Amino acid sequence: MGAASGPLARVVARGYHLLSLPADPARTAAERLYAAVGSRPPPQLGLVPGAAVPLDTTAPELLRRRPGGGGPVADLTVSRPGGPTVLLLSFAAVLLLAVLVSALANRTILSTAALFLLAGFALGEGTTGVLHLDAESPIVAELAELALFAVLFTDGMRVGWADLRSAWRLPGRALGWGLPLTLVVTALLGHYVAGLDWPQALLIGAVLAPTDPVFAAALVGNDKVPARLRHLLNVESGVNDGLALPFVVVLLAVAAGSSDLHLGELTTELAVGLAIGVLVPLAAIALERTRFFAASAAYAPLNGVAIGLLVLALGKVTHGNLFLAAFAAGITVATFGARERAAFEHFGENVAELLKLAALLVFGALISPAFLAEIPWTGWLFAVLAIVVARPIALWISFLRSGLNLREQAAAMWFGPKGFASVVYGLLVLESGIVAADEVFHLVALTIVVSILAHSSTDVVVARAFDESRETPSWHGVLRRARRGGRAVPDPRAQPTDPPGETPARAGESPRAES
Repeated sequence: MGAASGPLARVVARGYHLLSLPADPARTAAERLYAAVGSRPPPQLGLVPGAAVPLDTTAPELLRRRPGGGGPVADLTVSRPGGPTVLLLSFAAVLLLAVLVSALANRTILSTAALFLLAGFALGEGTTGVLHLDAESPIVAELAELALFAVLFTDGMRVGWADLRSAWRLPGRALGWGLPLTLVVTALLGHYVAGLDWPQALLIGAVLAPTDPVFAAALVGNDKVPARLRHLLNVESGVNDGLALPFVVVLLAVAAGSSDLHLGELTTELAVGLAIGVLVPLAAIALERTRFFAASAAYAPLNGVAIGLLVLALGKVTHGNLFLAAFAAGITVATFGARERAAFEHFGENVAELLKLAALLVFGALISPAFLAEIPWTGWLFAVLAIVVARPIALWISFLRSGLNLREQAAAMWFGPKGFASVVYGLLVLESGIVAADEVFHLVALTIVVSILAHSSTDVVVARAFDESRETPSWHGVLRRARRGGRAVPDPRAQPTDPPGETPARAGESPRAES
């Protein structure tokens, strides 16, 4: 009998082949049907270089990078199996541990920020290899930027335009004098201690100049700390992140040897960011107060989320200054939307805290024993001096004859923690490819790590120094009673109480005289 032929035989053969395929037969059938009815595209060579598909390895699906730590050979970002899942599992486990020890952390030098940073270090690829992250991973810069945006947005809600107008003198000193002086002193340390050339030294001074209120939360959020000190630290850290960006971009162009300093673009970015931060919240608040719209109690906290996300998205689309836009948006909501601020306050702080802790875990994963070993002893000395010398000298000069007492001035000089703004700017330097970019990033990362560990562990201690009720030692009352022969002496820390049988006088009334 001869072999079957013709169209029917070809259909049967194709069907048999489809059923025999170990892969998805439906997908293969669809592709063959498309090829039969449509035009087949011509082959295109050179889209993927051969070096990007290493067939000589056991894992050709992984991305191959250029020798020397360069960028990827091709944009084939196939993540390792379980990468996002492992990151989520690690964050959830560390978050649970942080919740369980949070009460202890509020009373001691233990810090949840330091806990997440150390957990990231322990789980990083260079230590235990649980988390596969490096400085080129997109999630690092994106999460740091998002965390900083959320923190600035919520911090801005603690300040209104009226507060800024009435108490701008001290923050103005810190921003007008303290920021550039910190940049200059840090640059001097970078040149004479770390051995950087002047362009790179000035650049690292700009990267490390901004401060972050996240790691001084016990001071900024403590009502027993003088209001003017809390206002100073909050406004300074909220504004200097955006103001430092033009310095970073200009000095980055200088370090790269470019003649175009982008001054016009930087001015536009600042103006656009400020405009977005003011106009978007005003429009949202005005719409809610019309008779056509109203937010329910369940959705009221999401109004702040929607405003923040809209400001973030518009800032990215228009290339406005995101950090200035975030802080301006928070201030605008606090000024014109008291109801919206109250509904969003606690929910927004929790969201910002989660993003902050996630960014710390990811940043900690970038640091490894090998990373730290690459930094010479001069780099370690620079990191310490950048914290204990640069800002104290800058603010000491800035606050001469400012009216701050010694304790307030010392707290302001110490609490200049380096945070997410420096992380974002450091990654910009690393991606620029300038000379000594890797060295600058190593110094920036080390300084941030030292700052987080130092400042997040001392904020509670310094905040307690402003607690007036703790200034009188507990043994003081015992000693006084002993000296008076056992006669009870009122404890100066105790609240006054009324004698039995008497009621306190109402406000505006004088106590009744005895008859």
